Amino acid sequence: MEGKSRYAAVVMALLAGFVLFCAGWQMARSSAPEPYRVTTAQRPPAADGEAASIDAVSEEDPRPDSLLPGEVVDINTADAYDLRRLPGIGEKRALDIIAWREEHGPFQSVDELTGVPGIGAVILENLRDYVTTGNE
Repeated sequence: MEGKSRYAAVVMALLAGFVLFCAGWQMARSSAPEPYRVTTAQRPPAADGEAASIDAVSEEDPRPDSLLPGEVVDINTADAYDLRRLPGIGEKRALDIIAWREEHGPFQSVDELTGVPGIGAVILENLRDYVTTGNE
């Protein structure tokens, strides 16, 4: 420790300790898990039995735009917004699923989705893990 007084060395050691403490404290706070909160809301049914347009969803809607891990959608009760969250299903297919459901009644199995225009075997296989009919 040439050229430094004992006092300067103690001040440098205390300063280094303080910086390390602050850095550790900041890292611990930033990596602390935050509570995961999911909220759900149910919209009133559309007037005159028409399928609600997805454009009618307000920007304050707290529902996520994609499925949460482990979430499964019941295709017999889901609205257009929830159907659109499924992989490979856009606004048009979501409305087609609802129209098919209103015309033919509830789906008895997930395989009946192939009767909906625009849904083939590939899309059905991609959906199989994410949908249910409530009957299965």
